[in-house]
Amino acid sequence: MKYIFAVLMLFAAPIYAHAGAIEKLKTFIATTHSAQADFTQEVLDQNGKRIQSASGTMQFVRPGKFRWTYRKPYEQLIVGDGTKFWLYDADLNQVTVRKLDAALGSSPAALLSGSNEIERGFELTEDGSRDGLEWLQAVPKGRANKGQDSSFEKILMAFNAQSELVAMELNDMFGHKTVLRFSAMQRNPKLPAQLFQFTPPKGADVLGE
Repeated sequence: MKYIFAVLMLFAAPIYAHAGAIEKLKTFIATTHSAQADFTQEVLDQNGKRIQSASGTMQFVRPGKFRWTYRKPYEQLIVGDGTKFWLYDADLNQVTVRKLDAALGSSPAALLSGSNEIERGFELTEDGSRDGLEWLQAVPKGRANKGQDSSFEKILMAFNAQSELVAMELNDMFGHKTVLRFSAMQRNPKLPAQLFQFTPPKGADVLGE
């Protein structure tokens, strides 16, 4: 099965350059209601060797609506319509659908597309400055609780001097690291509602609810 985990991205509003990453993240939550960007995604194994890469575009509108379009190296589409989570694999002509809360739990997608999930579901700590970026670390609370996503041991987020999130590193329990980098960012664009609606293509196998 192709390794894929879509995460909704962050765009922070401009605040004082000396502010820490946590403050920048909280400002984003309060001020960013929609966003879109290009992204690249790499998956690294326990030894840091790249085992998969992908790229595409993403959009989201709070609360709980998002769209990630993977174009390379294969076509996949992930849509959250506010109620359900849809994953379409064009090569397999297969759709997986789940209730949005069950699919996301305390995942980064829930954190980024919701209102205050980041403070409610994660322990946040500053992780210092590297390469001109301010980093924070987010560790899920209560991973053993039922209904919560325990796929990731920790998540790192990096903000630039303009308080924009430019990278995320997601570390899973198997030692893999997923690195996301964002570009061509736009905050609060007007996005058409149909972007966040999904109808399975004719003839596609539909798995789930």
